[in-house]
Amino acid sequence: MSSAVLAAIGDELLSGVRLEKNCNFMAYHLHNSGWEVKRIEVVPDTDKDIQDLLSHWIGHTELLILSGGLGPTHDDKTRYAIAKYLGCGLREDSLYDKILLRVKDDPERFARIERSRYTQAMIPENASAVYNPAGSALGIRFTREGTTVIALPGVPMEYEAMTRQELPEIFSPSNHCWASVIILGLPEMSIVEKIPEVINNPSLHVSILPAFPQVELIIRGKPELVAEAEDLTRSRFADVLPKGCHSLAEAVIHEARAKGVKIACAESCTGGMIGAALTDIAGSSDVFSGSAVTYSNNAKVNILGVREETLRLHGAVSPECAQEMAQGARRIYGADYAVAVTGIAGPDGGTEAKPVGTVWFGLAGSDGTVSFMKNLPGNRGEVRTRTVRFALAELWRKMR
Repeated sequence: MSSAVLAAIGDELLSGVRLEKNCNFMAYHLHNSGWEVKRIEVVPDTDKDIQDLLSHWIGHTELLILSGGLGPTHDDKTRYAIAKYLGCGLREDSLYDKILLRVKDDPERFARIERSRYTQAMIPENASAVYNPAGSALGIRFTREGTTVIALPGVPMEYEAMTRQELPEIFSPSNHCWASVIILGLPEMSIVEKIPEVINNPSLHVSILPAFPQVELIIRGKPELVAEAEDLTRSRFADVLPKGCHSLAEAVIHEARAKGVKIACAESCTGGMIGAALTDIAGSSDVFSGSAVTYSNNAKVNILGVREETLRLHGAVSPECAQEMAQGARRIYGADYAVAVTGIAGPDGGTEAKPVGTVWFGLAGSDGTVSFMKNLPGNRGEVRTRTVRFALAELWRKMR
């Protein structure tokens, strides 16, 4: 198994001002194609820290990918640190002209990139340049002591485009040697106890990732062993997402397509998050009709047709309201199935009878409408996220 180390450079990442995404993206695809990611590190914007990173890992991993620090401003130190590590100066690389040629029809952008030539075109003399098809900063590549080092800009769009250009093999589906199995409704230990042959197999590496109400198993190893373990695992559980579905949203879209039905949502406390999850799936428009975000009582009445009497007698967070919301969404969107959510996400608004985290769900189909309630723990964001998961899980179950 080939090994890699990933590093992101930037004080803004260490302070929490920005969220690091590039290493996560790269680790996912390296993992998919059978690489061992030995470390992910975040390094400050200093010459010394970057040089220490290079000294520590060069000769001890096959691939070292750096993200960030290649821009034109004072805090972009990566190119200078690499040059010092290699014991050389900087040179201007002609690949920068290719970038300028790409934007020649945009005078404003051309002028801006030309002004940055004195920094972004500069490459250590003992390294080669990496063309940037999505931005203006050149990347840097060199090999020393058996380690290939690739330094790329930190802008996620540029980082992704350049890694696809430099490492196309890791994005090939044929290189994948892992499987994902998502099981609903059981705690981790109950799942582990049902598949001892998989968990205890020394030739497999199994990660267990709970995200209530689901648990995802990631099984890694030789392709033939992974396939056997996945089939055995799936045979032991009833509520398991179909092969190829890596999320509840994917499973819902998959099931709706298989059944040839249309689905819709009505959302209050989630504010459109269920619809967003479903429309994250490419091609979802062939089965997903829409989501009505009815946050206020007036919207519930005027858009979904929830009765004012229902709201007066039972309130918006009630089984009656959830059912009428689901029925309304099914009607206005002409859907076969609809799910609705209405609840108290917090941090305020809870009562003794309906504390923060109280969420009612409604499910409507041709066979009638049902509702159920969950008391969900966590802060506002966690309650909303768990509400989305439960809504999708129950919609999937109802279609099945």
